[in-house]
Amino acid sequence: MTITEFLSDRLRRFVLWAVFAAVTAAFLLLTGTQSGIVLLLGIVWALVVIGVQTADFLRCRLRLRELESIMEGLDRKYLFSECVPRARNAYERRLLELFCRAGRAMIGAVSDAQAAQREYREYVERWVHEIKTPITAAGLICRSADSEMRRKLTQELSQIEAHVERALFYARAESAEKDFVVCRASLAEIAAEAVGRHRSLLIQNGVRVETENLEQTVHTDKKWTAFMLGQLLQNAARYRSGSPVVTLSARQLGAQVLLAVHDNGIGIPAHELPRVFDRGFTGSNGHGRGGSTGMGLYLCRRLADCMAVGLQIDSEEGKGTTVTLIFH
Repeated sequence: MTITEFLSDRLRRFVLWAVFAAVTAAFLLLTGTQSGIVLLLGIVWALVVIGVQTADFLRCRLRLRELESIMEGLDRKYLFSECVPRARNAYERRLLELFCRAGRAMIGAVSDAQAAQREYREYVERWVHEIKTPITAAGLICRSADSEMRRKLTQELSQIEAHVERALFYARAESAEKDFVVCRASLAEIAAEAVGRHRSLLIQNGVRVETENLEQTVHTDKKWTAFMLGQLLQNAARYRSGSPVVTLSARQLGAQVLLAVHDNGIGIPAHELPRVFDRGFTGSNGHGRGGSTGMGLYLCRRLADCMAVGLQIDSEEGKGTTVTLIFH
């Protein structure tokens, strides 16, 4: 609290005191009291008021600083009402009681929301695991169809499987740190897993994958990193050029390892680059080609932040896009 805020908050009180002092001084002068005595009484009155208000200001400021320090020290700010010190007067006690009631209501609402979110996430995870069985069965059934029909059905099943996998990782991204298993991993193995998982999609879209210097090793979660690479490969296949090529290359830069995923696709307009990691953003390319959910790069950003992996994107419309993962 500043002195200006304190004075403006008590402006009406000061005006009333000034009016009372003026009326009292006029009454004393009219009743024959010497002006010197009236002036002396006015000075004493002003000094008393200034002293009392100064003490009140210092007390309020110290109290606010105490409460602010408690708030800053809390990880869960909504528990503030449960941690405030004892009230100093009846008014403050009643006010804190109201805050406590509101805080308990908020805690109950947060707990209910977290429980509902946890139940929904668990349901989504169970559903994803259950839906994989009929997807696999449908893939086996496709083998008995003719080559053209098999190709079309396999392509659609690959898309379904990609969406199902994205739903699973999105559900887990809310508490991704609980699912992390950070270990020393080879970028070559991670890239091979990502390419193998999306091999059908890449072949059907004629995408050639090239690798360079992937013998580097990093400390990361292999499953989540492979998922991120898979999203980038899907984007490269979706926004491909006439002769699509994706290059996975790694290099060491000081204490960092940089994994670059470069494609020669249609690229991203410069004015859309700052928004490509926003949830649900599809851009002009997504609208033009269809099938885009705007969730792939958003999930990559979420997972990269959780794993403390840097994520950068550079693109030039008509020439291609490069996404770089930076492992510390």
